[in-house]
Amino acid sequence: MNQTAFLPHRHLDKLFDLLHSDGFRVVGPTSEQGAIVYREIDTVDQLPAGLVDHQAPGRYRLEQQAHGRYFDWVGTAQGLKPWLFTPEQPLMVAREVAGGLRFEAVREEVPLTAVIGLRGCDLAALALQDRHFLQGEYPDPHYQARREQLLLIGVNCHRSAATCFCVSTGDGPEVGEGTDLVLDELDQGFMVQACSARGRALLVRLPIRPLAGGHKRRSKALRKQARVQQRALPSRDLRKPLYLARDDETLWQSVADRCLTCGNCAAVCPTCFCSRVDEESPLDASESTQVRRWDTCFNDEHSYLVGHVVRKSAVHKYRQWLTHKLAIWHDQYDRSGCTGCGRCITWCPVGIDIVEETRRLCTEVKTREPGE
Repeated sequence: MNQTAFLPHRHLDKLFDLLHSDGFRVVGPTSEQGAIVYREIDTVDQLPAGLVDHQAPGRYRLEQQAHGRYFDWVGTAQGLKPWLFTPEQPLMVAREVAGGLRFEAVREEVPLTAVIGLRGCDLAALALQDRHFLQGEYPDPHYQARREQLLLIGVNCHRSAATCFCVSTGDGPEVGEGTDLVLDELDQGFMVQACSARGRALLVRLPIRPLAGGHKRRSKALRKQARVQQRALPSRDLRKPLYLARDDETLWQSVADRCLTCGNCAAVCPTCFCSRVDEESPLDASESTQVRRWDTCFNDEHSYLVGHVVRKSAVHKYRQWLTHKLAIWHDQYDRSGCTGCGRCITWCPVGIDIVEETRRLCTEVKTREPGE
């Protein structure tokens, strides 16, 4: 059974103290180079107090406000993905020994990690990453090691950015399943809900007070306010229109004319998981290390097969990314690969809007269907 209480603002540092005393490093939001990012932090003072983010296609800026709330921003520049599916991961080392080679898997000591500030779209993306890296007979050992060391503290959104569309994907703005604690930040403090045994063990050690009726009413009103969003995908299952559009390159040309194929959208996406494996050796070639690195379908090497690049043009690359994200994932994981966080819209250098492009494709495909 979930347990809920009230934690005054001045006691948030006690949560940090408990986590540190239990052996956790704390990863949380902080301001860096003009953006909110997740970094390892030590104290409450490193949280982005009073900062509000303003997002639009190809635009992001922070504004300092006097209210002092820690979580009044909507989304970090990247989600949880870099802390689990790391941008660079050594996998195996082959060393020269007498009579041949010895192969050794790379094992790491992963610290206990508590992440504070996760939103509903982040946790939905984590569930999708879990499906990919942990399902089946051969789970990814590096992802699994990091995942098992995580304690998760979510925060309900009380407003939405202009680029958010998580309501239409069913992944926010409230935090869903998969977290240990959930915070609702109010003017005087936090409604804190424990959602797991670990969360309850933390909550009872905090200087909490019983909830007042006003706390619940205010939280409900703020969460309702966050559900008002400017953008919405036309459907949660877009396989039919996107598969119909797949072979008509003219439908994709207008977005391809603007796309720089830079891969920013895939880099900030909390669910993209493409990678490649490189071999690295010292000059004496005494050993060789396999290193997995993030990749993206916008890179030529990603579709290199038997001497040929299969997807050379921006048409082919953007079509692959969008179709895989919104259609093929249904066949693989029974849902879309998009959680509506809007990061790809905000951090696209030319402001390409995945919602706008999807709606346009659906409309144009419908007008071209036989008998329509």
